[in-house]
Amino acid sequence: MEKIFVLDTNVLIHDPDAMFHFADNRVVIPMTVIEEVDQFKKGVDEKSRNARLIGRYLDKLRTLGSLKTGVVTDRGGIVQVTILSADLNIEGVKLLDNNDNRIIGTASYFQKEYPDRVVTLVSKDANVRIKADCLGIKTENYEPEKVNFEEIYTGFSLLKATRKQIEKVQEKGYFTNKLGEIPPNHFLKLVDKLDNPTHKIILRYSQSDNKFFPLKYYTGQEIFGIVARNDEQAMALDLLLDSSIRLVSLSGIAGTGKTLIAIASGLTQVVEDDTYNRLVVSRPISPLGKDLGYLPGSKDDKFTPWMQPIYDNMEILIQGHNDYNHNDNGKIFGKKNPSINDYLDFNFIELKPLTYIRGRSLPNQFMIIDEAQNLTPHEMKTIITRAGENTKIVLTGDPHQIDIPYLDSESNGLSIAVEKMKNEYLVGHITLMKGERSKLAEIAASYF
Repeated sequence: MEKIFVLDTNVLIHDPDAMFHFADNRVVIPMTVIEEVDQFKKGVDEKSRNARLIGRYLDKLRTLGSLKTGVVTDRGGIVQVTILSADLNIEGVKLLDNNDNRIIGTASYFQKEYPDRVVTLVSKDANVRIKADCLGIKTENYEPEKVNFEEIYTGFSLLKATRKQIEKVQEKGYFTNKLGEIPPNHFLKLVDKLDNPTHKIILRYSQSDNKFFPLKYYTGQEIFGIVARNDEQAMALDLLLDSSIRLVSLSGIAGTGKTLIAIASGLTQVVEDDTYNRLVVSRPISPLGKDLGYLPGSKDDKFTPWMQPIYDNMEILIQGHNDYNHNDNGKIFGKKNPSINDYLDFNFIELKPLTYIRGRSLPNQFMIIDEAQNLTPHEMKTIITRAGENTKIVLTGDPHQIDIPYLDSESNGLSIAVEKMKNEYLVGHITLMKGERSKLAEIAASYF
C-alpha cells in the first residue's frame, strides 16, 4: 500500500527534485508551501532559482492531470497539491494559526483520513518535527545523500612495520598492495611505532600498478615560501602539485593550513610554473554572527570583507615569497617586492563570489573553493561542473563549522563530495589533523 509523504517548504527549496524522490508513493504539497515558495521566486540566488524550478515542475504536472487529486509522475509516484488541513490541538489547547502549523495540520488531516496508510511529514526544520511528534505524527528529516561523518573517508591509513621492512620499501621504491581494495590516490604511512614513530615512509597508491610509491610531486621542497609542517600537509601538497589530479578536497579543523597550502600551490603553478593561466579563489558568503547588512561601493568593495581571510593568507605567502625570491619576482613585475595588488593587476589571481559562477566555463584554471562545507550538494555539483579542460578544483573546509541552516557535518556538499567521489582516479582527498596556526588555536579547536 502506498505511503503518504507531506513535504515542508524547506525540503523543496533545498532540493526541488524532492517531490520525485519518494518512489511510487504519494507526495502531498500543502497550499501553504506554494504560498511560501512564491515569496522567494523573484531573487537571483540559489533559493530563488529553486523556487522558480518548483513552479515549473508543478505547472508541467498540472498539464498532465489534476493536482487536486494527484498526478502520476514519470518516476511512478503521485504528486498532489492540497488545501486540506486539520485543526491542531494538544490536550485541548488550539495551536496558533501559522504556516508551520498549517503544514503540520495537513499531515494530521491525511493521517485521520487514511488511518490504514503510513503518513510522514518530511521537514528539515527540527522545531516542525518536534511539534509534529507531539501530535503523534511520524516525521523525518530530508537527507537523501547523508553520509556517516564518523566513517567518512580521510584519504590515508597507518600501517605498523618494522624498521627493516620500512628500509626495504625505501630500497625497492614501492610497496605492493596487500590491503585489499584501495581508493585511487590513497596514502599509506608505514611507521615503526603508531604513537611516536622514529622511522616512517609516506606512500601513495597507484591503482593501475596496484602498488604504493613514495611521494613524487612533493619531496620537502619550498612551495611559494612555505614547506609542509606535518605528514598530512605533505600528502595534500603531493595531490595539489600533481596536475593529473583534477579535484582535491582538504578538510580539517581550523588552523590546519588547508587554505594556505592550497593558495601556495596555486600561486606556484600559476606564477612560477605556468601550469595554469589563473588562480581563481572563491567562497560562499555566510557571516559569523549578525550580518553587517548592505555594504556600499562596487561589487569588489562589497565582496572584500568576505574575502579578507583569503587576502590574509595571500599576504603571508607573498611576503614569505619575497624574502626568498627577489630576482624571480623582479622578472615578473619589474620590482623587488610585489604586493597582492600586483598579482591581481597582472591577472594572475581572480577573486570572485560564488553567486556569479553559474553558467561559466573555466578552462586552464587553478580554482579554490574555500569554506566549502557551507555549500549544499546541489551547489557543489554546480561548481564542479564549471571545470573546463585542464582546470583543477580544490575544495577546503571544516565540516564542524557550518553556518547554513539545514546543513550539518553529514549532509553538506563537502562531505558528500569526499565520500561519493573517492573512487575516481582524477580525485584525491586528505583530512588534515594537526593545527599549525598557533598552539592556542589548536587548543581552542580541540576544546570547542
